[in-house]
Amino acid sequence: MALLRPGSSTDTELLIEAGGYYLRPPVMYDFRNWSSLRAESRAFLKPWEPLWPSDDLTRSGFRRRLRRYARDRKEGRSLSFLLFRARNDELLGGLTLSNIRRGVSQTATLGYWMGQRFAGKGHMSSAVAMILPFCFDVLNLHRIEAACLPTNSPSIRLLENAGFHREGYARNYLLINGSWQDHLLFACLAEDHASRPGRVAPSIEGILKEFL
Repeated sequence: MALLRPGSSTDTELLIEAGGYYLRPPVMYDFRNWSSLRAESRAFLKPWEPLWPSDDLTRSGFRRRLRRYARDRKEGRSLSFLLFRARNDELLGGLTLSNIRRGVSQTATLGYWMGQRFAGKGHMSSAVAMILPFCFDVLNLHRIEAACLPTNSPSIRLLENAGFHREGYARNYLLINGSWQDHLLFACLAEDHASRPGRVAPSIEGILKEFL
């Protein structure tokens, strides 16, 4: 298995692959496919995401995004991935591990998005099944948190099927689509994941030293 996919660069230091999918950090080469998929999915994604900057889908906006990702990686705070179908390198969506806390916490927050035409087909379930072993076995985290709107039934099912447990209800938790909105709070612990049958064992190549 090659570490770098066609069109990627040496900035891509990490590849997670399993079950016909792979995850890797975004690079500038991804701009056209990323902006196209986000643009066509805008109405689908808007109810679940923060307001987009006015220049979010521009090349300069994407370049600024990559700089922020690089800064967060360097500081050990966040890792962002794009999700691809392995057989044709088709971009499907993305995942982010943010708010990474070490010390007595060893916790991160999982976020994700899916292009509209790929939604509801199990792609993101496969991606979450790939990222959890990386979180627990490579990054040595103890707890992965996630939150979703109470009306987002597909996301609730995804998290519960992935082994997350519902832990609470947070009022006005996040500023989504321009307004403060309540969220359901979920978490998956290392021991929860270890006890699940049929766990995915992805191939993982490369690692960023900031996270070890």
